[in-house]
Order: sequence, then C-alpha cells, then structure tokens
Amino acid sequence: SLEHQNNNKLLPQPVIKQTYGKNVIKLLRIRRDDKKHFIKEVEACVHIRLDSVNEYMHRDNSAVIPTDTMKNIVLALAKCKGIQTIEQFALDICNHFISSYCHVLYVKAYVQEVPWRRLEKNGVPHVHSFICVPEGIRFCEAEQCQNGCPLVLSGIKELKLKKTTQSGFQGFHRDKYTTIPERTDRVLSAELFCKWSYGECQDIDFDCVWDTVHECVLEAFSGPPDCGEYSPSHQKTVNNIQMLTLAKIPQEIEVTLNNIYYDVIDLKKFGLTNDKEVRDLLKY
Repeated sequence: SLEHQNNNKLLPQPVIKQTYGKNVIKLLRIRRDDKKHFIKEVEACVHIRLDSVNEYMHRDNSAVIPTDTMKNIVLALAKCKGIQTIEQFALDICNHFISSYCHVLYVKAYVQEVPWRRLEKNGVPHVHSFICVPEGIRFCEAEQCQNGCPLVLSGIKELKLKKTTQSGFQGFHRDKYTTIPERTDRVLSAELFCKWSYGECQDIDFDCVWDTVHECVLEAFSGPPDCGEYSPSHQKTVNNIQMLTLAKIPQEIEVTLNNIYYDVIDLKKFGLTNDKEVRDLLKY
C-alpha cells in the first residue's frame, strides 16, 4: 500500500505507527428526482498520516485534525458531492484531505454499502420504497499520498452461496489424522470474500465492473441453470471464479471461499430414512 511505502519518510525511531482516524461513520444519502428517490446507505472509515509526530513526542496537538472533524467532513461531502458510487465517494474523501490540508501526507478511506434494492410489484419499480437484499456487501478502499495518484480497490464480502448437488470431494491426501469421508455428492456451501485493484484509476465505470464481477461469481459457482457444473473441490471453484472474472475484467483479483459444511443426519433411531434430505450444520 501507499502507506507502507511512505510510512518511514518522516518517522522518528520511537514512533512505530502514526496513522489515526475515525471508524464507523454511518449515513444515509437520499437523492430526490421529483417523486422518484434514490438512496445510498454507507459506513465509512477515514485514516490519515500527518507530516510531523509532535502530538506523539511533544504533547503538541496543534496539527491534529480531530476525528470528530473527520466525521463531519464525510457527512458534508455526502451532502455536497453526493454518492454516485462508493468508489467515487472514497476518492472524494481522499481528495478533500489531501487538497485541504497541506500537512496531511497520506489518507485512506474505506467505504461499504448496505445492499438496498428498489421494491417492485408486478414488474413496476416503487418510487421511494426499498428492501435490503443480502447478495453480498459491496466495499472499497481508496488511498492517496501528497503529490501522488489515488489507488482504488473494490470487493464483495459476506456473499453466501449454496448448491445442493454437483459437488464432491475425493482423492485427497489421507493420514492417521484424517477423519473426513470422501463425498461424491455433497452440498457445497460457502461465504465468499473477493477484492480487486484498479491501480491508478481513470474513467472507470465502477458500477459496471462490480456488477460484472458479481455475475461472474454466481455463474462460476453454480454453472448453467438447467444442469449446473460439477465442483470437485472448493479450490477448483475458487479458480473457476477467478478465471471467469479475469476473462471479462482483466484486474488482479483475490477470492476466498470459507466453507460451510453440512452432513447427512442419521435418523434411523427415529425409525426414519434420510435420503440426504435433512442435514446438520457441522462447521462454519
């Protein structure tokens, strides 16, 4: 990161870390277009690094921008600039601190969005009502140094995926510590985290890129809608997601699938058969 590259430029030996900031700034921005309303609900975090360490070394707070001020700046930017995308909002935050305070050497903004979607009835979108749909949380980070170009990364987190067949796990290494049986037909369930970097960003349609990655994740995980696609392991599924995404969005991407493991419950003691219909959540 830019912070890592520049963290030691003016850093006296006793000071290990001099970045500080404000976390968990929550706000709702409403944009009104006559009767039709648009919303962005976000949580933002802002961290900065100053060009001196007097507040650490000499009890001199004259250069310190209070975290309450940082929160108010974020709220004011939401009002004045709006929130078209969270990526652009993060860039606006970075630009404000770099351009407004000559003693701010570095700024990093993290923004995540609450997944609200416009309500529809019979295909007709509602003008001002929304529903929260947990199809993954969109997040981004932007960072910038004085006299430097901003860098942006985006991502998806807490996206839970599940398919009830077309998955197995066989032929893995076994030793005396291995207790898991081989499976030719299992439930594949996971929580996805992925992120990608834009590098020095210019003229990027952030919404289009995020939507494309989201669609690639769903397509690669599930396969064709009529038959699916067999997954021999979480690792192969991760690779499928990465390769499909890279084919459409040539950005460096990191994908993690955290396993949510279900196993078939033995119901014989109740005089019942269980044809893989009832499963127990064993591991998360």
